[in-house]
Amino acid sequence: MNHHTIAAISISGSCLDVLGSLYLAYDLLGGRNGPLRLLTRAVTYFVVFGIGYALGLGLFFGLVAGLATGVTLAIELNRAARGLNHYSLPWEALFSSIRSAGFAIGLYPTVGVRFAIAFGLLATVGQVIAYSRNVRPSMDYVADRRPRFTERQFWATVVRTVGYLGAALICSALVHHVDHSVYFAVRLGLVTGLVTAVGVTLNPYIEYYADNLPERYLGSFGVLLIFFGFSLQSVQYWLQLLDIHPK
Repeated sequence: MNHHTIAAISISGSCLDVLGSLYLAYDLLGGRNGPLRLLTRAVTYFVVFGIGYALGLGLFFGLVAGLATGVTLAIELNRAARGLNHYSLPWEALFSSIRSAGFAIGLYPTVGVRFAIAFGLLATVGQVIAYSRNVRPSMDYVADRRPRFTERQFWATVVRTVGYLGAALICSALVHHVDHSVYFAVRLGLVTGLVTAVGVTLNPYIEYYADNLPERYLGSFGVLLIFFGFSLQSVQYWLQLLDIHPK
């Protein structure tokens, strides 16, 4: 374990402490009308997409792409939950670019900077085209205790899978050749499609509980986050106490 890893663990612990404190301060932040419902969505979607991407494409990709996806989905779906119309196309283009940037950064260690940038640009263009055709995260929105996967969502997922697969092949052929390019493209497309399908299917369930979780559950979750945050922050001191020196 090196100094960078220890620093990352400590920073993660501090972030969990802050996040847990926000949940404990639920009433002070405005209750149901405060920011914690948005935060709950962001954390939940980050976990769902982050774990899926990590299992299929590696931990770093899962963290970066999951974070970008979780935050942008939370913002868009929080608006839908309030009964408001979707954001304008320029805003949706911004969300698309953030998600695509997450993918590009996550792919960079594997494929290099030129491939990553090219893929991010293609992914952004593809998502903006989808938005212009009324294909967006809030499509067929509903908050329910039962998972759901509509026909429109199914075909949108298929198109996204094929689109990401095709974008990877184009980048490999024109920008930077990747070893086993066809395998890599198929893997990227299938992982993206499968994780998207799972996320869309669980979407009604997540949305229902984001707006209906009892306050005591939010408080308990905050205490749990603070506990984990403290545990992570204490790692550096346990290493010193046990005379374990980082490399």
